Amino acid sequence: MKLLVPAKVNLHLQILGRREDGYHEIQTLMVRVGVYDELEMSIGGSGLQLTLEGEKILPGGENLVLRAAQALFQDLGMPKDVRIRLSKKIPVAAGLGGGSSDAASTLMGLNELLGAPLTRDRLMFLGSRIGADVPFFLFEKPAVARGIGEKLSEVVLPESIWFYLLIPPFRISTAWAYEAYDRLPSFPRDPVRIPAVFREVEDFGFILRNDLERPALRRFPEIGEMKEKLWSQGAKGVLMSGSGPVVFGCFSTKEDAEKTACEIPLPSGWKGMIAHRL
Repeated sequence: MKLLVPAKVNLHLQILGRREDGYHEIQTLMVRVGVYDELEMSIGGSGLQLTLEGEKILPGGENLVLRAAQALFQDLGMPKDVRIRLSKKIPVAAGLGGGSSDAASTLMGLNELLGAPLTRDRLMFLGSRIGADVPFFLFEKPAVARGIGEKLSEVVLPESIWFYLLIPPFRISTAWAYEAYDRLPSFPRDPVRIPAVFREVEDFGFILRNDLERPALRRFPEIGEMKEKLWSQGAKGVLMSGSGPVVFGCFSTKEDAEKTACEIPLPSGWKGMIAHRL
């Protein structure tokens, strides 16, 4: 079985507080985008066999594909015999959710190969134990995620949304982003009200915020500089995605995104990608 595994961007990320267990209560609006890893898997062999190609996981990181496969086989009480090849094309530690999407696709793919013994709700439960964003990728629709990311509500977005993603040569780990945020002054706040339906890209204006930009901009001011360039070239919304450092501009048409891509000179080591919402 071969699968395309999509990335995501956050159109909104608000941190509402830190829980006693160390997790953060959040509210975030996420949408999948057409930047993909590739997964290939087959049942058989001896044990969990993973071949990894492309972008490497950061030192100290773990592969969520292996965790997902282990969780599924353990839940089924079956031998863990599967061959998996993962081709990493989504930038790692960039705020695009590649690892979580890999885990979600592993759960869905293996479940299908085994004849779908687990319900979608059960897969969502397993996913929530692997990573906060995994349930969103199993949900497969634009959604607001609350709690630590496991409480999902569908949001209707315009069909024509294009993103121009700017990918720097440096990376930010999610753990560092939250720890750095916790060291900054913060104040109690109510969650922003996010509508269930957006008619136009221009409607995103008041929800485009990301609390994790504060620590990221302090350490990497060039993120802010690239945001300004996107605004100046006609993006209808600009934000850093997730824990960063990728920033994106929103556009109504592919042509507008391509025009902006041509107009913005990229600093050394930066890359640009155009992607449609899924």
